[in-house]
Amino acid sequence: MHVLRRTAVATTVMLAAISLGACSSSGSASDSAKDKAPKDKAPIDQANWPAEVPTSGLVKGLELPLESYLPSYADQVAVDTALRTLQTRCMSEYGLTVDLPHPGANPPPHSNAVSIERRYGLSDRAQAQKYGYGLPKELTRSLESVEQGLSGIEVEVLTGRKEPEFAPPKGAKASDGHFGGVPEPARAEHNGKKLHEGGCAGWSKRRLKVNEGDAGFVSGLASTSLSESRPLKPVEKALKSWSACMKDKGRKAADPYRAMEQGYADGDGTTKNAIELALDDIDCKEQTRLIEVWFKEESAVQKRLIEENKDQLAAIKKRMGEVLAAAKAVK
Repeated sequence: MHVLRRTAVATTVMLAAISLGACSSSGSASDSAKDKAPKDKAPIDQANWPAEVPTSGLVKGLELPLESYLPSYADQVAVDTALRTLQTRCMSEYGLTVDLPHPGANPPPHSNAVSIERRYGLSDRAQAQKYGYGLPKELTRSLESVEQGLSGIEVEVLTGRKEPEFAPPKGAKASDGHFGGVPEPARAEHNGKKLHEGGCAGWSKRRLKVNEGDAGFVSGLASTSLSESRPLKPVEKALKSWSACMKDKGRKAADPYRAMEQGYADGDGTTKNAIELALDDIDCKEQTRLIEVWFKEESAVQKRLIEENKDQLAAIKKRMGEVLAAAKAVK
């Protein structure tokens, strides 16, 4: 998954969407699937899936109230598996045989968009000792684009838009990074069949009645609870104690997000210096009970937000159950 490099990112609901990565090989519907050579067919090992509730570190056993309104990773995999099945069938109707990876093969490090394991900065000393502020490479693959490996026409039929062209603006060097414009709408039809609105991906979501705004609404509330809890007196006091503890260790950081920025300042967050900083960071969190305090205060804020939005959240939970049931019915 994406590692956090900026405080603005670190202080929002981290890792908001579970991406699934994809690869395919183009061809016609008459091609044998056995002739395909997918780039990534990692075996699915559920032992590597993130636990719904953390089982280690300073957030062990902690679950924020809003998490019950977000799908767990296991439920998301069930829904995405159904979507992939529908998308593959849809693509075949256009004469395209695609070989998409199985959802669940490349799990993220967190079960849902709240990402409590890093919500208040690092929380697991054993992981920090190995990776500092970084993450194991196998846990970053879930951010690969669903379009990776697809041909241009496959992207159009799947998404309902053209694959964006990446080119540097005039005067820029290729080494400066990748550049791309707004994707253009896809062609109207392929092989004599009109493309679905939003492509096969949009069609599959409508079949399951996926409401993408639901997760966004809950994540928005979770972002609000994090920002509202930050200036509360108990949290402010704990943060000052944490900062003082870090100062005693020769570190200078106002909060864990600033420490995280420092950890990435000279590389990918896994350097020797970053690891030493990460361990001091976590030790000070444990000494000052920062995470315990912040979690308690944010939980109270979330309970208030849930009460204020109870009707909409009840409807979201109901739709979650209906989508999951519909997904499990796809064979």
